[in-house]
Amino acid sequence: MPNIIRLIAGFALLGGAVALFIFGFWPWGIIAILLGIIVLITYFFNENMLLAQWFLRKDNMPKAKMFLDRITNYETQLIKVQHGYYNLLIGLIESRTAPMQSEKYFKKSLALGMQMDHNIALAKLSLAGIAMAKRNKREATMYLAEAKKADKNKLLADQIKQMKDQMGMMDKQQQVRYR
Repeated sequence: MPNIIRLIAGFALLGGAVALFIFGFWPWGIIAILLGIIVLITYFFNENMLLAQWFLRKDNMPKAKMFLDRITNYETQLIKVQHGYYNLLIGLIESRTAPMQSEKYFKKSLALGMQMDHNIALAKLSLAGIAMAKRNKREATMYLAEAKKADKNKLLADQIKQMKDQMGMMDKQQQVRYR
C-alpha cells in the first residue's frame, strides 16, 4: 500500500508542476518536478535498501542491518523486482556473522530473481564459498562456473580466481592426507 501512495504522490507532484508552469510560477514548478522525481525514484529504489547498500560498501554492518530491519515485511513494502535484492543484502550481512546461515538468503535471492548479472554472480560466488566451507567440492565447482558465466563485465574475476586457487589448494591438502 505505501508503494501505491508513493506512486500517486509522485504523479500528483508532477501534475502540480505542470499547473505551476502553466500559471507562470516557474521556480516553484521546477522544485515540484524535482520533488516528484525524487518520490518516483523511491518507488523503484527503496531508500532503506539504498542506505543499506551504502553502509555495506563502507563496511559498516550494524548500520546496514539497521536500515534493512526497517523493512518489516519486504513482500508488501517493496516492489516485486526488489525482493531478490533484499534477500541478497540480508545474505551479505549474515555472511559476516553466521556464514552457514546466509545460504538460505542467497538461494532465495536467486529464486526470486535479480536483473543485474553481477548481483547474480555475487550470490553464486557466495554460495560457492559456503559449499567450499562444507567441503562439497562438486557443488562449489558448479556455483563457481555459474558465477563466472554470470560475471559478464568481469567485476568479480579476481574473487573467482582466488576461490579457484583455494579449491586447488584444498585438493592438494586432501591428496596429502590420503597418502
